[in-house]
Amino acid sequence: MTLELTREETTETSSRLFNSPKTKSQPVVNSFNEWDCLEEVIVGIVDYATIPPWHLTVQSTVPSKHENFIKKFGGQPFPQELVQAANKELDQFAKLLNAEGVIVKRPNPVDNTLSFNTPDWQSPSGLYQAMPRDLLLVIGDMLIEAPMAWRSRYYEINGYRNLLKDYFQLGARWISAPKPQLTNALYNFDYVESLPGPQREYAITEFEPTFDAADFTRCGKDIFVQKSNVTNSFGIEWLRRHIGNQYTIHELEFYDSHPMHIDATLVPLAPGHVLVNPERVSKLPIMVDSWNVIYAPPSCIPQDHPLYMSSSWLSMNILMLDEKRVVVEESEEPLIKLFKENGFQPITCSFRNFNSFGGSFHCATLDVRRNGTLQSYF
Repeated sequence: MTLELTREETTETSSRLFNSPKTKSQPVVNSFNEWDCLEEVIVGIVDYATIPPWHLTVQSTVPSKHENFIKKFGGQPFPQELVQAANKELDQFAKLLNAEGVIVKRPNPVDNTLSFNTPDWQSPSGLYQAMPRDLLLVIGDMLIEAPMAWRSRYYEINGYRNLLKDYFQLGARWISAPKPQLTNALYNFDYVESLPGPQREYAITEFEPTFDAADFTRCGKDIFVQKSNVTNSFGIEWLRRHIGNQYTIHELEFYDSHPMHIDATLVPLAPGHVLVNPERVSKLPIMVDSWNVIYAPPSCIPQDHPLYMSSSWLSMNILMLDEKRVVVEESEEPLIKLFKENGFQPITCSFRNFNSFGGSFHCATLDVRRNGTLQSYF
C-alpha cells in the first residue's frame, strides 16, 4: 500500500528529476566511486518506520542492550516523536545538499506496518525507506537492486519504484539481483558470534545469493566488499560475474563480531585518503597501504542515546560531496578537527535522531550521479 507524499520537500525534489543538469555524454545515473563531485542523490525518509521484527538476522547485528526492546516491540511503529525528529533532520540535510548544488530526490512513503507473506514465511511488518544505500548499488550507469537477507525488508524497494522507473526512462540500466526465497535454508540457526578465523560463523548460509549494497564500497575499477550477516559469498560472486572484467571485487574481513555494512569500518574519502575504524581494521588492503590512513576517533554519541540497530561508529558514516567537502554530524568535534587537519572541508549537520534508526549520512543516501569517469586508483 503506497501512501500519499506528506512533506512539501519530497514533492518539490521529486519534480526536479527532469531538470537535471546533464549533457548527452553524462548519463543521468553515473557514479563510480565515493568522492567525485556529487550532482544528484536520493535521501531516505522515516515515515511509517517500524521496529524490525525479531529474527536471527536481527539478533546477529543489533546491540545486545536493545534486544529486549526489539523483542517486545518488533513489528510496531517507532515512537512518533522520534520519527518526527529524524524526518526534520533528513529534511534539513536535503536542504543543505541543495544549497551545496546537489539535486535531491526522495522515495515515496509506504505503510510499513502492514504484515505480508510469501508461500514460505510471514513477516508482521516491513521496516522503512530510510536507507537507500542498503537497497541499491550504483556502478556506472547501473542501478542494481540488492537481494537482502532480512525478511522485513523484502518489499522495501517499493518506495523507490517511481524513481527507478524515471531513471530507466532517462537511460539508466535498472537491474535486480535474483529475488531470494528467504526460506529457513538460508539461515544458520546454530550461529554463534565470532571473529575472523577458521571457525568464523555468519547468520546466513550459502543457500542462495544475498547481499546488502552497503557491504560494498567503490574505488573506480576496484570495489571492496565484506562478507557479513547479510552478504554471503554467493551474493558476492553473483555481482562479480554480473559487472564483468573491467571491475575487480576485493573481499575483506574485519575484526567485527557482528559484521553488517562496510561504511562504518573502511571509508574511502578521495584518491590517496581513507578513513579507518581502529577497532576493526588490523591490516589494510594492500591497495590502500600507501594511502594517507586516517584513524577515526571515538564517537561523541552519548552513552544513553538509543542506537537500536548499530554501534557508535556511525560517526564514520560520512558523505563526500567531492574530494574535499565532507558532511559530518555536527557534534563529532574530534572527527571534524581531524578532517580539517587532513585538508578536508567539513560541512556539519544535526543527525543524532536519525542515528537511532541504524545509519547516518552515507546510509541515508544513494549517490545517483557524480561528475566523473571510470578510473583505476591503484
